[in-house]
Amino acid sequence: MSNSLRLFLITALVMVAFAANSVLGRLGLIGTEIGAGSFALIRLVSGAAVLALICAVQHKPASGSWSGGAALLIYAGFFSYAYIALSAGMGAIILFALVQITMLSWGAVQGERLSRVQWGGFLIAVAALIWLVSPSLEAPPLWAAGAMALAGIGWGAYSLLGRGVVDPTAATSGNFMRASLLGIPMLGAILVLSPEPIPPTDGVLIAVVSGAVTSGLGYVIWYQVVKQLSASRAGIAQLTVPAIAALGGVVFLSEPITVRFALSTLTILGGVGLAVLTRAPGSSKAAG
Repeated sequence: MSNSLRLFLITALVMVAFAANSVLGRLGLIGTEIGAGSFALIRLVSGAAVLALICAVQHKPASGSWSGGAALLIYAGFFSYAYIALSAGMGAIILFALVQITMLSWGAVQGERLSRVQWGGFLIAVAALIWLVSPSLEAPPLWAAGAMALAGIGWGAYSLLGRGVVDPTAATSGNFMRASLLGIPMLGAILVLSPEPIPPTDGVLIAVVSGAVTSGLGYVIWYQVVKQLSASRAGIAQLTVPAIAALGGVVFLSEPITVRFALSTLTILGGVGLAVLTRAPGSSKAAG
């Protein structure tokens, strides 16, 4: 197998894993009696356990940072609560859009210059996202959309903190451990104020798969793969996640795709594509 084909197949596998997180989150929270707080905590702890085992087998200490753990907790916590009321595809497009908007905004704050086309794409994506969640019969509950937006900001921050990580496995393991340590008292306090039923076996299994496989292992593989991809190819790859999640929602959850969702998703992805994939001022050529 050629290196190019191997890279393509691994990248495709990771994108499916990312999309599967949305489908599994929705499946666990609407298909079982598990609560959102329990789902988030089990997801983090199971990811931490599997990654700690991998580090132990490889005889390497976990690294990471408390800021990385906090960002991961923000993502996982708000992600779970948002999926109480969002479809898999709706959640994925809001999450994905806010991740890219967060990273682009941070770059601009840090002095990265954007071209007019990039600014145009950025504004198009933001406008389409506002239209998607604006009040209507097809709009998602505003609180759920807001929660997923915060999850996207958390994941965007986590991605920014992960730039330049030398050992993805050790860093991801340490971040999951720290997120779990932070999450136990925080989510525990929430569960005291808003009690949830004892997590059922099927809900626990879905949360474990989401934490250990599609999250923990998926993130480690992605950080390994992204080093071999140009910025444009990495951006293109991530453009597929909301579409895969929406398809998974249709196949596994029988979720409908409305005209408004389809149009706004295409517009958001088009705007993000312009902002992420076009050449910035001063670049000799677009990454590719």
